[in-house]
Amino acid sequence: MKVPPEEKMRSEPGGADTGASRKGCDAGLKGVDRGRRRRPNEAHGCDDNGRTGSTRAMIVEYANMVIVALVLAAFIMTFVARSFLVQGSSMEPTLHHGERLLVNRFVYRFSEPERGDIVVFRYPENPRQMFVKRVIGLPGDLVEITGGVVYVSGMGLVEPYIAEPPIGEYGPALVPAKRVFVLGDNRNCSHDSTYESVGMVPYSSIQGKAFLVYWPLGQIRTCKNPSYSGVPDVPGSEMAIVPGTP
Repeated sequence: MKVPPEEKMRSEPGGADTGASRKGCDAGLKGVDRGRRRRPNEAHGCDDNGRTGSTRAMIVEYANMVIVALVLAAFIMTFVARSFLVQGSSMEPTLHHGERLLVNRFVYRFSEPERGDIVVFRYPENPRQMFVKRVIGLPGDLVEITGGVVYVSGMGLVEPYIAEPPIGEYGPALVPAKRVFVLGDNRNCSHDSTYESVGMVPYSSIQGKAFLVYWPLGQIRTCKNPSYSGVPDVPGSEMAIVPGTP
């Protein structure tokens, strides 16, 4: 028993209305009504059905592609990476106003923030607002700022990435468990952990770690961590924690 014309047209790969499809449809019509002369409107109706099926197949295919793309985008933005726009000058000279960052939202699911990480977190007084700062103090650290130097547990930080030495005083203050002390690289123009409205940032507020500046195109670069560990006994070594007494 041969397949009826409409079903045969739908079964064509991609539903395309090709010459081969029309020939197959004609053959189906002949098989169903053998001996009767085919009327012109029957052939025309077969072509219309083919075009309708082809259009529907294309719509379904595009709809499926859009759904898959949206699901992947939602997954990536939720669990892997997200784009943020830098606003303000608090992270200069490392980050500049108008630049766009890619933030790794996956990294802190399996590890804790490290000193030197540039992180995006929710501002405590307005959780819908995001701040970007550098992690300076880790849980258990005693942080103090005095004489233009940031001290962590009695060790002065050598920080070539900052705009200028801080002119204010802070601490000493102990960083609690599951929290970090953050500062902007533009120390004298930054709303950071030295302000009560920000304070020590809880892990739960951190949205991720900045790893790439991707806009403008001429300024594409990675966000590298300074190497604080391994050289604390070498005074004056770049990006080291050097001995000092607040």
